[in-house]
Amino acid sequence: MSAKKNTALNHCLYFTCNTFSRLMTKMAEEEFRLTGLSPSHAFLLITVIENEGVSPKELSSKLEIAPSTVTRFLDYLQNKKLIVRETEGKTSKIYSTSKGQELQETIKHCWKNLYSHYIDKLGEVQSSKLVEQMNSAINKLT
Repeated sequence: MSAKKNTALNHCLYFTCNTFSRLMTKMAEEEFRLTGLSPSHAFLLITVIENEGVSPKELSSKLEIAPSTVTRFLDYLQNKKLIVRETEGKTSKIYSTSKGQELQETIKHCWKNLYSHYIDKLGEVQSSKLVEQMNSAINKLT
């Protein structure tokens, strides 16, 4: 997939963002393979570890993903015995297990490797500017 060709698609924000997302996803999946989790599952697990007792609703907000996606991810992590759910009244609280906590350093290592991988390709300045511009655009669109 090359963006060097000057086509109408290359001037489309939607097309360009999706192309970028697919490339970043492929890179992230390669880096996170060591964890046995997808990058999304790993980010959710780290969020639980850093926010023990977090609710699914809070996870949805923190990760900016749909509640139904959080539920699916939590089901997966619970089946792998990486998290547990505890019900308090009508509220569910999520906690990491010792098995989940054992993955924390590996996940952080993979995250650092992902960062290094795209910094090597894009450079630190372009990466920082791109993240800043994307966050600004996200804030304007939401």
